[in-house]
Amino acid sequence: MVKTVVVKVASLLAAGACAAGMAGTAAAQEVTKISLGMSGWTGFAPLSLADKAGIFKKNGLDVELKMIPQKDRHLALASGAIQCAATTVETHVAWNANGVPIVQIFQMDKSYGADGLAVRGDVTKFSDLKGKTIGVDAPGTAPYFGLAWMLSKNGMTLKDVKTTTLSPQASAQAFVAGQNDAAMTYEPYLSTVRSNPSAGKILATTLDYPMVMDTVGCAPTWLKANAKAAAALTKSYFDALDMIKAEPEKSNELMGSAVKQSGEQFAKSAAFLRWQDKAANQKFFAGELTSFMKEAAPILLEAGVIRKAPEDFSVTFDASFVK
Repeated sequence: MVKTVVVKVASLLAAGACAAGMAGTAAAQEVTKISLGMSGWTGFAPLSLADKAGIFKKNGLDVELKMIPQKDRHLALASGAIQCAATTVETHVAWNANGVPIVQIFQMDKSYGADGLAVRGDVTKFSDLKGKTIGVDAPGTAPYFGLAWMLSKNGMTLKDVKTTTLSPQASAQAFVAGQNDAAMTYEPYLSTVRSNPSAGKILATTLDYPMVMDTVGCAPTWLKANAKAAAALTKSYFDALDMIKAEPEKSNELMGSAVKQSGEQFAKSAAFLRWQDKAANQKFFAGELTSFMKEAAPILLEAGVIRKAPEDFSVTFDASFVK
């Protein structure tokens, strides 16, 4: 009789262990892995916060943030090395137009002076830049488009100036070191120019020409198969914004650490942009996004970034994740 009871207890314990193991396996299977391409741009920092503060993990995601130059991010997306990417809206337009489909699912930020054109002291207006050399990132990047946009708004094109290809960080550093006549860059690197007024001045920023706004997009095939993960990614971004409001000092320290800045330095950079909450996202996807893409397409064409504008802009975004 005792032997029978022992066997039954052992069987129950084994069954319980098996059930626990199955539950553990199921829980592990619920965690979706995502590789997301981005850069050290200040506006992307809530993604770094979501990673460092465990927000992604809390929402059932295993997110690998890959620092990939903007000019190469579409190649990583096309190869499957990443499933999602953070980049500017017009870049999403360019990627789609050039055969690398991506669907925007939420907006992260709008630049309010965080992108700008630094010039020497003798330049007082855009026409003074004719024939001068400007350090700017490669075609297909936000600084390149930003320069094209600003020139366009002043009756000029990229053909009126000379450009030398430098990353945003290198462009700012070279300008401060006395190289080139101007530099198109963004935060945190634009602050390198702000803190060295003897090198020159900032002719214009996105306060004057509001055209830099960033979104996260994902490959359409991945998005279709992983809608829950995309929703969790979106939620993680909004959760990160909530943390920034609730714990600003801790959040700034964590976000700053991702770009080798102190919390105080990061906060100064972040003051030049606005992160977009759910309400702002809903408004953006309701019409502002499409209007901007339609305005950006001709400038992308003129700059030679795309050969043909997208026929249907609606395929470049899915507003359901911010509702």
